Amino acid sequence: MLVDAIARGDEEALRQLNARYGAALVHVAERILTDNSDAEEIAADVLWQVWRQAVTYDATRGSVAAWLMTLVRTRAIDRLRARASRRRGAASLEDPGSAPDASASIDAYQHRALVKTALGRLDARERAVLDLAYYSDLSHAAIAEKTGLPLGTVKSRIRAALVKLREELKGLRTT
Repeated sequence: MLVDAIARGDEEALRQLNARYGAALVHVAERILTDNSDAEEIAADVLWQVWRQAVTYDATRGSVAAWLMTLVRTRAIDRLRARASRRRGAASLEDPGSAPDASASIDAYQHRALVKTALGRLDARERAVLDLAYYSDLSHAAIAEKTGLPLGTVKSRIRAALVKLREELKGLRTT
């Protein structure tokens, strides 16, 4: 199977996968984004993700084609949302009437400072697994593999860190 070969670092298998599915990946992304250059970039990103994460493919959950199409669809939708977000941000900069209230900016700054302080009070081991989970977007299993810790330990540390953060920040409310 191509994905198994890719997981072993076989570049030729990746070329074959690209030859087989590359055009379809671009097509799906282009249908969502209506922009060929963005679609080609998304397809390349998906192939890069496959190269890096081929070991995570689980044949029992679906075919390679379904996995690839799910990846490209998700990335294309994320790109579409990012575009919309940037447009909204640009529109608010152009319209002085929609400028954010200064007190909201101050509140946001204070909230960030409180969260940073609370994160700083965590045990270094808890903070490390929390960083991997939320900033590197790794699954618990991937964190366990990366750190060499048992899966149960990873889950316990993340849970303990979240409980501590919740306690530290219980008075903090966002609107």
